[in-house]
Amino acid sequence: MSPAKAKGAFLRHPLLWSLAAGQALGFLGCLIAALGRASSLSGLFAVSAGVGLFLVWPLLLTLLNLAFLIRRAKGAAARRAGQAVEGATLAAGALFTALLLSVSEIRFADWPVPLQNTQRHTPVASWGVPTVAVLAAVGLLGYLLLRLVPLPKLPPLAAVLAMAALYLGCGVCLLWIAQVFTARYWLLALFPANCLLIAAKAVRDLVAQWREQCPRREAAARYQTRPLLGQMAALLENAANWPWLAGLLMWPLLGVLVGLLALFGQAPDAVLRAWSETSDWNLSQQVSPPNVIYDEHYLCTVAAGGHRRLVKPLRPGCRHGYRVTVNRQLCVANAFEQLLEERTPRFHRLVRGLYDRLGYPVARHIRSPYLADAVYLLMKPAEWLFLTALYLFDPLPENRIAVQYPHRPLPGGYRR
Repeated sequence: MSPAKAKGAFLRHPLLWSLAAGQALGFLGCLIAALGRASSLSGLFAVSAGVGLFLVWPLLLTLLNLAFLIRRAKGAAARRAGQAVEGATLAAGALFTALLLSVSEIRFADWPVPLQNTQRHTPVASWGVPTVAVLAAVGLLGYLLLRLVPLPKLPPLAAVLAMAALYLGCGVCLLWIAQVFTARYWLLALFPANCLLIAAKAVRDLVAQWREQCPRREAAARYQTRPLLGQMAALLENAANWPWLAGLLMWPLLGVLVGLLALFGQAPDAVLRAWSETSDWNLSQQVSPPNVIYDEHYLCTVAAGGHRRLVKPLRPGCRHGYRVTVNRQLCVANAFEQLLEERTPRFHRLVRGLYDRLGYPVARHIRSPYLADAVYLLMKPAEWLFLTALYLFDPLPENRIAVQYPHRPLPGGYRR
């Protein structure tokens, strides 16, 4: 196939070709990574399909958006291809970002809330989400106005106002990228980066179309001498002035939106404080309390993360250098294991090996307080059995129970 035919085929079906390329590159990458490992072909296909769809394809869409920005699409087929890529980027980007947030360790919790294990607080303060959402929605509305309204029906002032709204949305994208961009969460910055490319392309295309369709109107506006209002009208009639006029109009538009949001209880400075009143992120100015560690390998440790009224946490403790929540059940189970290790070490190793094999597959799937409550109740008969054994074979059972999971090492050999 000649380069011209290949280009024509791509412009006719850009999404199909980009999806196929993403799947091919994803399979190739997974195949190279799997060389020398024993893996089934069906598993390799499944992994490569996910990599191609959720990683390679978004990167290809980013490259296409960048290419269409660098070189303006000429011709009906190229313009349709660019618009198809834009639509796919916005739809798939929003969906993939939502999915990524749902499966990540990020929780919609503000910085004072203690989290668990490796969870991270929300990158946008919960009380400032309405302000950020409104600015993003205004930016999307400005983009849709520029893209969907035909140029002959778009008044100059409406075009400048739409650009100003689009700039506000770009500001939200820049703040999001500055907040979350790290080596671990760089994928979260990919969608807003594409939004910036699409916004720049929309402004560039509109100005270029106006110049192509209304050259005489621009020339008359550029050289005609008028009073002050007439000169302002002349500025609006010249499409080359629209981008910087939109930059000026963006600030009063932002002030109007902030004033309206203040009527609904939003702080006037929520535009910036929504990003700084957080922790764990690049723009964060707060320090959250340390995360509580729930060891996903062990049922009693997981059960301590249930609802307080049921599991009755006693105090924080330390396990393998991490802060854990300690309740009575956890202390009794650990005290019994310590007694078992001291009196019958061989039997203890057998019990511990069996528990590690059976307990981990169950414990690692406990992700909610309700499931932790269920585990706590299921472990109650075992807790009573452990307590009976302690009172039968230990002269000071409550002392042994009380010293489990201390904050610092204790004398006398009680290390757990």
